[in-house]
Amino acid sequence: MQHFHDEWIQEWCDLNGWTDLVRERYNSYWAFPPNCVMPEPIPQKVMRLIKSEKGLSHSEQKLSLATVAITVLALVFTCLWMSPMPLILAFGFSAISFAKMECEI
Repeated sequence: MQHFHDEWIQEWCDLNGWTDLVRERYNSYWAFPPNCVMPEPIPQKVMRLIKSEKGLSHSEQKLSLATVAITVLALVFTCLWMSPMPLILAFGFSAISFAKMECEI
């Protein structure tokens, strides 16, 4: 899951003089720092700061809304069917969703 928009990182690079931004993997960005000839990874401290300022990405928002919708539907079906199975399935989906939303930085 992509936890950052490329535009967020590019905006930070433009403000701080870093050039030629490259995304190596989903959450691994490299760029040339000011006055350097070798690219370096964007510092993890900066990545955490960007994430705290910008919030959830579009994919994280979609997954969060899907989790809430499935939980509400499971609650309705649990009441209608008088069975705990829909809630158990919703709990499993919620656990997987929040594990995917964990940012490894």
